[in-house]
Amino acid sequence: MTEKAIFYHAGCRVCVDAEQAVADAIDPARYDVESVHLGEAPDRVAEAEAAGVQSVPALVLGGLPYHINFGASLDALK
Repeated sequence: MTEKAIFYHAGCRVCVDAEQAVADAIDPARYDVESVHLGEAPDRVAEAEAAGVQSVPALVLGGLPYHINFGASLDALK
């Protein structure tokens, strides 16, 4: 059984690079990774915020947010 992971991003160069790094690093047999472009899915910003995401790119894994670099704050995406 795979665990759900969500990668939130805004589509910027930092985010795209981080998305590729996450895709290369995470074992697909263990994790089902959903990539959410918050610029294209603004209705999911509140979901990311509720998960503890403060900036993107970020990966929520096992219910915990992991911030990768600092591309944009969630406030900038609201």
